[in-house]
Amino acid sequence: MADTYKLGDLVWAKMKGFSPWPGKVIPAKDNVKKPSKKHCHFIYFFGSENYAWIESANMKPYFQYKGRLMNANKTSTFKEAVECIEKYIGENNIMVPDEEETNDTNHATKGSTTSKERKIKTTPKRRSNSDASSVGGSAKRMKTEKDSLLTSSPISHNSKARVSALLNRPVHIERPVTPPLDVGSVSQTLKDKKIEPSGLKFGFLGLGIIGSGIVKNLLNSGHSVMVWNRSSEKCGDFVNAGAKEMMTPSDVIAAADITFSCVSDPQVAKNMVFGNCGVLQEMSADKGYVEMTGIDAETSQDIAEAIGGRGGRYLEAQVQGSKIQAEEGTLVILAAGDRTLFDDCQSCFQAMGKNSFYLGEVGNASKMNLVLQVMAGVTLAGLAEGMALADRAGLQQKDVMEIMELTSLACPLMIEKGKAIIEGGFPTHLPLQHMQKDLRLGMLMGDMLELPLPLTAATNEVFKHAKRLGYGEHDVSSVYIRTRF
Repeated sequence: MADTYKLGDLVWAKMKGFSPWPGKVIPAKDNVKKPSKKHCHFIYFFGSENYAWIESANMKPYFQYKGRLMNANKTSTFKEAVECIEKYIGENNIMVPDEEETNDTNHATKGSTTSKERKIKTTPKRRSNSDASSVGGSAKRMKTEKDSLLTSSPISHNSKARVSALLNRPVHIERPVTPPLDVGSVSQTLKDKKIEPSGLKFGFLGLGIIGSGIVKNLLNSGHSVMVWNRSSEKCGDFVNAGAKEMMTPSDVIAAADITFSCVSDPQVAKNMVFGNCGVLQEMSADKGYVEMTGIDAETSQDIAEAIGGRGGRYLEAQVQGSKIQAEEGTLVILAAGDRTLFDDCQSCFQAMGKNSFYLGEVGNASKMNLVLQVMAGVTLAGLAEGMALADRAGLQQKDVMEIMELTSLACPLMIEKGKAIIEGGFPTHLPLQHMQKDLRLGMLMGDMLELPLPLTAATNEVFKHAKRLGYGEHDVSSVYIRTRF
């Protein structure tokens, strides 16, 4: 393989611990020491813009192995690297080898093919594997295919390119920019509650979509709040509104009487408690900890035991609702754990939501939340498939929604997400990846209870596919893209 690569060749190169990565053979840098091993090439890696010496045995021709290795890695950085090399190919008008040259069985003879011979037959830059197998050598047919593909949207994955060429519609919709939260604005709902704020000091960990709305209402109802977020720039507006920013989660625990946590998933929730500068370092008998992250009962019990071991009080307080409900203070709070802590949080719960329920021992609130999320997820998948079916059948989706609102199917969730599907922007109110996480946790709960959940399992696969297509951070209504395309 050593004599088959020359300067300028595009390759897949593999470093230890990494998937095969798109790269280019370039002249060696003077400041990079050449390894003692023979048959090495100096590789520039697209996307990361790093350089390294790679053995020929760990390299493959880019075009020949493109179909096989394009999906070897699902990370955003890998996808960016593939997009970079494809852009480089297009900008430099690099000829794509004919299928006979990119066939694995003919690679052994590729070294004897001259550069002139390799450029005789060319195919479209974005041609998919199935397109390549159907080309019979007709120049007229190749031109037709090229014109057809070049009018479709530029997409990095071959499978997506086939879909885009077929439907002549974009596969990926950019996530709309979320408008900044007006922390100083007070909703009419909050004004009408006339809350008497507690004299205790409260901490809050996590300023995501739900957390930001909650802290906004805590501040506007007169509570003393200390905040921490992984990216500190999110804290600025809350500090201006009266909050105090702390350096670490443990600093929040030390300064507050009761601390709320609202992060992305069970693992992050555990890291917040057990990690470096975490909650446990400053937890003591006079402290309360309220976990608002959407988690499973087992994770909640683990955190409860750790907090209790330090003498602290623990309460899980799961929330039902999304961005709008968090900002307006109309969430539904599902709590379980220490009853005295539940009572001490009443003024905060009044600011956050329209009702709060105490469900008994730790774990019950998490279970209740997952039951409701399973129902919501299956409902949304049904809505998405129905809207896709209507569109494919030539019906107006606006007519579908207008009629549905007059039937027993009408509910705020169906109406809100149905309108989002029609508008097609999918601004994030509840991230799709959070719903998929809850569906997964619901299935795990079903497994532990030996209860079959076939609809939940099918729905989870639909959401997983939508997440894989790049819609994890879009609104949950973007599951429609999976059903439509």
